[in-house]
Amino acid sequence: MRNWKLWLGFIISIIFLGIALYGLDLVHFWEALREANYWWLIPGIVVYFATVWVRTWRWQSMLNHIAFVPLRSLFPIVVIGYMGNNVYPARAGEVLRSYVLRRNCGIAMSASLATVVLERLFDGLVMLLFVAITLPFAPLPNTFRTLVIGFSAMFIAALIGFIAVAAYPQRMSRLYTLAVDRFAPPFLRPRIHGLFDRFIIGLQSLRSPREVLVILITSTLIWLGETLKYWFVMHAFPFEVSFLVLMLMTAVVNLFTTIPSTPGYIGTFDAPGIAILTQFGVAHAIAAGYTLVLHVALWLPVTLLGAWYMLRQSLTWRDMDRAAALRSQTSPAANDEVITTQKVLP
Repeated sequence: MRNWKLWLGFIISIIFLGIALYGLDLVHFWEALREANYWWLIPGIVVYFATVWVRTWRWQSMLNHIAFVPLRSLFPIVVIGYMGNNVYPARAGEVLRSYVLRRNCGIAMSASLATVVLERLFDGLVMLLFVAITLPFAPLPNTFRTLVIGFSAMFIAALIGFIAVAAYPQRMSRLYTLAVDRFAPPFLRPRIHGLFDRFIIGLQSLRSPREVLVILITSTLIWLGETLKYWFVMHAFPFEVSFLVLMLMTAVVNLFTTIPSTPGYIGTFDAPGIAILTQFGVAHAIAAGYTLVLHVALWLPVTLLGAWYMLRQSLTWRDMDRAAALRSQTSPAANDEVITTQKVLP
């Protein structure tokens, strides 16, 4: 199954790369890379790591219902997770992040993974908000409209579902219990029930309108900060588009990276980014050079820092396999116990 997923991601990346590079003038492309002013990457990278710190603060606030984790302890775990997303397929870094949190702090993976899912959900909603804000000023290319509509329906449906589970945990637990007791094998039922209870713990942030607002505001700040990095990197190349166009680009490329691809989102990041810029008059060769440099600037620094944190915490690549094994284990063991400051079902 894992090989099948790897091959699917590889094929999708090849298709998107073909779209991105079709008709590219290689002479002008290399010229754009040679003449770029790479000093502009420095403030962009600084801004990016500031957004990673805000991401850490957001995750800390979502974990507070389970246990308090200091920011200085949580930041390396977040960086390791993003490094894992960049080198493993299918955003496996999210599992690695929860595994390291469990190893360091004793928080159950099922509970912390619920908060990670919420992060991705709110990130997607902010991307759709960016699209809605920029559409009157920066129209979306026709080829992307259907996919954006599909993403909108998916994220809104997921949010409604999670809010329902968080707001009515006892009622949802009864419905879930009926389904599990009817369809799941008897030896698996205790394990599944435990996972569901711990997953609800991770959704507790959705029970407070204030906390939902805080998550939404911090998510917006995170993605505005990432767009600011796009803006800084733009100054390394001989073109200029408005900040609204870069907001649209940020939204579209990050929505497309949810599509299965190779590690590092090769192709699924580049093709929509180039298409957005050419839609607004940027030459194909310059748009391709900018998108490539931006992609590397987003990928390389956090990957290197994540690898350094892995070494400091004595983690190895085998820990990724251990994380996957812990997530999928079916025996009701104590390996996924949770430190919690409140009950699951009040």
